[in-house]
Amino acid sequence: MNTLTIVLVTAVAASAMLSRPALSAPFPALPKLKVSDNGRFLVTEDGRPFFWLGDTAWQLFHRLDREDAQRYLEHRARNGFNVVQAVAIAELDGHKDPNPYGHLPLENFDPARPAVTEGPDNDYWDHVDFIVDAANRLGIYIGFLPTWGRYWHDAVEGGKPLFTPANAGIYGEWLGKRYRDKGLVWILGGDRGIDNDSHKEIIRAMARGLRRGDGGAHLMTLHPPGGNGSSTWFHNDDWLDFNMRQNGHVPEFTERYDNTRADYDKTPIKPVLDGEPIYEDHPVSFDARKLGHSTAADVRRPIYWDVFSGAFGHTYGHHSVWQMWAPPKNPINNPLMPWFEALDQPGAAQMQHAKNLMLSRPFLTRVPDDSVVVTDRVPTSVPGAGRYRFVATRDADGRYAMIYVPVGRAFKVRMDKITGAKVKAWWFNPRNGEATAIGEFPNTGVRAFTPPDLGEHLDWVLVLDDAASPDFSRPGR
Repeated sequence: MNTLTIVLVTAVAASAMLSRPALSAPFPALPKLKVSDNGRFLVTEDGRPFFWLGDTAWQLFHRLDREDAQRYLEHRARNGFNVVQAVAIAELDGHKDPNPYGHLPLENFDPARPAVTEGPDNDYWDHVDFIVDAANRLGIYIGFLPTWGRYWHDAVEGGKPLFTPANAGIYGEWLGKRYRDKGLVWILGGDRGIDNDSHKEIIRAMARGLRRGDGGAHLMTLHPPGGNGSSTWFHNDDWLDFNMRQNGHVPEFTERYDNTRADYDKTPIKPVLDGEPIYEDHPVSFDARKLGHSTAADVRRPIYWDVFSGAFGHTYGHHSVWQMWAPPKNPINNPLMPWFEALDQPGAAQMQHAKNLMLSRPFLTRVPDDSVVVTDRVPTSVPGAGRYRFVATRDADGRYAMIYVPVGRAFKVRMDKITGAKVKAWWFNPRNGEATAIGEFPNTGVRAFTPPDLGEHLDWVLVLDDAASPDFSRPGR
């Protein structure tokens, strides 16, 4: 290499370093998260309810530079997201395709040897550090996947997976030590099933390693393949603090989102979350030729289906954003727009309305209860099936009830599910977060309600409050 080449390379590298956002002064740590006393929810260390509103950004560490990562995180923070799910060794050849600064995560594809260079800002993990800190500054926890599942499940390099039970424990301990003081939740797995004892032991070894490294500072779960839940393999394992489902890229309640309630009902009791429902603008059921691409309505329904069925929160996703796709990157399954345009798709902004609604009423005493809705003479009409399934939740003490109404169809409610002589009723709009008072009604018998848009494919939430409750403001406020 001649002198001119060395000067040019040095100048380019210096320019790239100067263009990266700098880390600011130290900032207060996010509160630690723990499971609530009743085993159903997450709370902060001082006992405040934590509604998990996650976004799916699997390729965040791998594909975005610091400017774009900061742009993404700030946008999601403005829309009320408090968790971002991202993968350290990312799905799209993250083991051998360098990040924007030319760095790889491992030496010679060996999980026991993370590629670390002494000093700040000069290796793959320094970039991960920056993003984790940037998220935490904005009040966002990282749902941190140590690796995508292909690297412990599939033959990747040399005809075999990268991970073994031995190196999974070493890698887990290293990660746990490095991030023990950060605001995050560990998410093992990564979209693969547990097909044999070796797979199971790799996951358990990584969990043990993480615990050794972080001293139990963070909650831990597992991201399963589509149509499955972590409970299938690990429900009785002590390291699994809560169950995560991947109800998947299907827009129907039946045989997918009804599984959230099935996990809620398991014993021992553990919180449950849908960590991957249908993404916005995703090929519906992976069959765009027949079914087209999903819309905001398709991603709104699952958040209410899941939460009203007992989930403690929800993860949203957009098909362009999870892969951080923009030309000239290779697109996966035909994303419709670059990731930075997809940030403004309507479904993303509408997720916060569900979080605000749930937190506007007592949260830790909430239970799923579809018996609030009276079954119609034709049950497939009400409570319905497929895309048109009604679901309900209520306060265990009867102070309020909520019914999710996915379509404009009249229905009846058992008023005695709410306490008090009178019930105050509201229509809550999941599309804009606005609530309209309907009136007060005697708390007797069965009462019929008709959504504002009869016959339309527009969703609503009927909120019923004990009119004597002094603490209830307008729903969603």
